[in-house]
Amino acid sequence: MDATLAFPLLVGLIGVALLFDFLNGLHDAANSIATIVSTRVLRPQYAVFWAATFNFIAFLFFGLHVAETLGTGIIDANTIDATVVFAALMGAIVWNVVTWRLGIPSSSSHALIGGLVGAGVAKSGGGAIVWSGLLKTSAAIVLSPATGFVLALVLVLIVAWVFVRSTPFAVDRTFRIMQFISASLYSLGHGGNDAQKTMGIIAVLLYSQGLLGDTFYVPLWVVLSCQSVLALGTLFGGWRIVHTMGSKITRLNPMQGFCAETGGAITIFMATWLGIPVSTTHTITGAIVGVGAARRVSAVRWGIAGNIVVAWVITIPVTALIAAIFYAVTAFIV
Repeated sequence: MDATLAFPLLVGLIGVALLFDFLNGLHDAANSIATIVSTRVLRPQYAVFWAATFNFIAFLFFGLHVAETLGTGIIDANTIDATVVFAALMGAIVWNVVTWRLGIPSSSSHALIGGLVGAGVAKSGGGAIVWSGLLKTSAAIVLSPATGFVLALVLVLIVAWVFVRSTPFAVDRTFRIMQFISASLYSLGHGGNDAQKTMGIIAVLLYSQGLLGDTFYVPLWVVLSCQSVLALGTLFGGWRIVHTMGSKITRLNPMQGFCAETGGAITIFMATWLGIPVSTTHTITGAIVGVGAARRVSAVRWGIAGNIVVAWVITIPVTALIAAIFYAVTAFIV
């Protein structure tokens, strides 16, 4: 591709990025609503509207540190061009569609990171990788679900102690209300972290075309577009993954749903403020396993949890390979 893209081609690439953003919302809707749906606090059609609203307004609460990490902290910004962006997005999109069809809660975030790595290496070799950013993000694959697990487990124990003298009916009624708050917080964290990943891709594409001047930043129209499209994807929901997250790993009641969402939300808030692009899927899965384990170890279906972990481990290398293939084919054709 030419160094400077024709306007229709640039618009087309931005459209592909927004398609990924939409699929991210579709694929990761389960992260925000699985617990509140599985506990029957909200019907699915209402839950997605609730989650989408908080997905959209998330930009009002967080900075754009994650977008900066995705734009310049995984692959050297000077390596990124239109072909790299296209290949990275296609690698992530293909993996998202496959895992969505199979009902596997894999990470859209790490799919995009894997795509960037594969396309960047295909163009410029290993020197294109910003190792500090990639290692920080890779560490989050382990740390985010582990943190979600621990926080959710601790919250269950605290809540059980506080409400030890309450009747099960009173506890259930209280946490049916509290789950509205915890689901809102988790959706806010999801919107704050995940939409910024597409923002970073679009912004670095504009930067590579000289449209942002000498300084990398994220224009407001990019912020609003990405938040809107992510929310739209959430509205359509990913019901196969909702079923896996909400009932196949462990059975949840409203108190457990509140603890899982709150533990996950705290984890994502911290990561977003630190500029770390974590997986909301990994985080809520770890939190759900945590609340299940707090009840008893056998309450968790460890076989299903293990299959999910396998998907986590292979996401980056598989999407890197797919993106590298797309880069090679696109570069050959163009």
